This record gives sequence, C-alpha cells and structure tokens, in this order.
Amino acid sequence: MFFLRLIRESWERVVKRIEYIRTYIVLKRNRVEIGKESIKNINGVPFIVNCGTCVIGDRVTLNSKYSANAIGGQTFLSIVVKENAKLVIDDDSGISNSAIYCAQEIQIGKKVSIGGDCKIYDTDFHSIHLSERNTNVKSSPVIIKDGVFIGTGAIILKGVTIGTESVIGAGSVVTKNIPDYEVWAGNPAKFIKKLKS
Repeated sequence: MFFLRLIRESWERVVKRIEYIRTYIVLKRNRVEIGKESIKNINGVPFIVNCGTCVIGDRVTLNSKYSANAIGGQTFLSIVVKENAKLVIDDDSGISNSAIYCAQEIQIGKKVSIGGDCKIYDTDFHSIHLSERNTNVKSSPVIIKDGVFIGTGAIILKGVTIGTESVIGAGSVVTKNIPDYEVWAGNPAKFIKKLKS
C-alpha cells in the first residue's frame, strides 16, 4: 500500500510540473501580465487567447480541471481577450472552470470568488436582428467589485456592475447592476436580501 501511494504521489508531482510548464508557455505566448505567486496557483492548463491586455494580480487562483474543483468542474477555464480590450483580475481572487470573454473591458476586483462553470461576457456577440447579425455587435464593460461571490453556473452579461461584497446565487443570470452588500439570485437575477456592510 505504501509503495502504491508513493507511485501515485510521484506521478501527481510529474503531472503538476508538466501543467506548470504548459501554463507558463500559454501565459508567455499570450503576453499575460501575471503577479506574484499566481502562476503557482493555477491548477490545470487554462485556454487563453489574448489579443488585447490581460492582467492577473498577485495570489490569484485559477482552476482549469475537474480535480481542482469538482463543483461545476466538467469544463475548463477559458479566457478570451479581443483586440483593444482589457481584462483585469485583481489580487487574491479565485476562478474555477469558467468562461470569460472580453470584447471591451472586464474588471474583477480583489478577493472575488467565481464558482465553477460561470460565464462572464461583456458583449452580445451578435445582434438579435438578422440584417445586423455580424455588423452591429454591442459591448459594454463588466465591473465586479471587491469581495463579490458568484455561485456556480451564474452568467454575468454585458454592462453589469456588481457591488462590493455582493453575492450572486448559483445559476443566476445577471442582466442589470447590483448594489453593494446584497444577495441576488434567479433568472433573471432578482434582489433577495441585504447583507450587513
């Protein structure tokens, strides 16, 4: 039994080292600015395409594999930053197996927790009108302030600001601004209660 455990632990160290090297290459190739200790906190290899500016702060945790977060972990972490767009993930935040698509600007504050399988989009991707489908694409910044908690499976859409330390319930679809220190949930997300500030 001891021998098997030793083999498993050795194999896990090898896998972690390979993931580290692959992640380092992905970050460098995509010109991602990354803060202290954050690269050590990346579990799995995220999918990143950066054609704009992508800044990851200090001590940020990024999970991109099932074993890093089994809740909503059936996907991987996907980050796309389009040309002239800017994504900032500030210090001490954590994101698990989610999709972030930045066509203009997304700001994620300090100590933000984003659960598994969330989606954050600052664009509609296309118009709802057939004649404008590929030409009139609307985008608007997404601002997620410090201390926000976003539950698994939530969707944050363009033009939304989520206030300081607010909580978004699992599976919610956020289509409008949320004030500081509030709990919102549902589809579309609705006010549930105030939190003590």
